[in-house]
Amino acid sequence: MALQTLALIGFGNIATQLVKSLAEHLPEPFGRIDVLLRPGTSSERIEAVSSLCATISKKTRVHTTQASFQQCGAALVIECAAHQAVADHVVGMLSMGYESIVTSVGALGDATLAERLIEAAQTGRTRLVVPAGAIGALDIVAALKHAGIESLCYRSRKPPATWRDTPAESALDLATVDVATAFYDGNAREAVLDYPKNANVAAALALAGIGFERTQVTLIADPDVDGNVHEFDVVSAAGSVSVRIEGKASKDNPKTSLPTVYSLVREVMNRVGPLVV
Repeated sequence: MALQTLALIGFGNIATQLVKSLAEHLPEPFGRIDVLLRPGTSSERIEAVSSLCATISKKTRVHTTQASFQQCGAALVIECAAHQAVADHVVGMLSMGYESIVTSVGALGDATLAERLIEAAQTGRTRLVVPAGAIGALDIVAALKHAGIESLCYRSRKPPATWRDTPAESALDLATVDVATAFYDGNAREAVLDYPKNANVAAALALAGIGFERTQVTLIADPDVDGNVHEFDVVSAAGSVSVRIEGKASKDNPKTSLPTVYSLVREVMNRVGPLVV
């Protein structure tokens, strides 16, 4: 197995589902997993994380300080926390040479942070990896970029309740929405800054395609969908693409699309086996 050591920043719903899925697919256990948790995490929580990680690793080390975590020596780091973790932890890991995958892709909507991340990766001579996450077809978007993309439009449809605790509550009475209603139309830069927990897909598309300012985003509260529906249209000199993905929401956190978890599984499995797809 090519990838022998793995490190996780955060251990919420995404990391939990990632580990459970890897337990079903890994050809053999990792030699070691390192996990970074918040300072002051209870011993019971640390024990629970260690127990779950033991299903895919011969050894687990749980850290509650950045200084300790930075010495883990892992071959791959996956951020499974939140936007703030990208600034607080991923920048430092990149600068020290750790290849890092970010799930909180929307954090790169902050132009200053994005520049820091790129500079850190250059300093550490490593890579910052943006996974497909909840969306598919990022490969064709990234390919068409080199042919010249004329337009890229993305629409996110989610049940009204999923938009609670976001600025959508100022535009709609989410409890009474009975037909699909758009409450945001703008560019990806504004979308990821205003809806950081709901617009990671917009950020991924912007990075793969024509940037945050030129990527158009529509956010929709739709009572007729059960999960998270992502649609986008790309027009380019080499061809046009339209994609619709109906992702199932995680039972433990409806704001998380299960494809997000499995995109991370794919990233890991592509580093484990001899064939990359």
